[in-house]
Amino acid sequence: MFRIILGIFIILHGLVHLLYFGQSAGYFELKPGMDWPDGSWALSKLPGETATKTPAGIALIAAALIFAAGGVGILLNQAWWRQMLVAATTFSSLIFILLWDGRMHNLDGQGLIGILINLTLVVILFLLHWPSIE
Repeated sequence: MFRIILGIFIILHGLVHLLYFGQSAGYFELKPGMDWPDGSWALSKLPGETATKTPAGIALIAAALIFAAGGVGILLNQAWWRQMLVAATTFSSLIFILLWDGRMHNLDGQGLIGILINLTLVVILFLLHWPSIE
């Protein structure tokens, strides 16, 4: 039962990345006045704001797919699910860190909650080796 709950949670966590994709592509605003990923401390100055949005969107779709694959791997009891989650949590966290605007405001709208979920998954699944669902 825990394997099913964990697999579904991982898939849903991945799908949240598609909301950030919609924000970066300008399809909708996650919350009023949110300008994410504008102002990225790492990327906005080099290619500019507009040029940053396309790769950000592509990266977010890729992160969602990697999380979904990891969740499906858990649900199907595949041996490779942990490696998939290592890739997903690392890639997802890297996206949000690189696209952070460098200011300590609106952190929830810049992916901090996702990073905290990723960190929690890494600690629980990899450092504590729990759960053993193989």
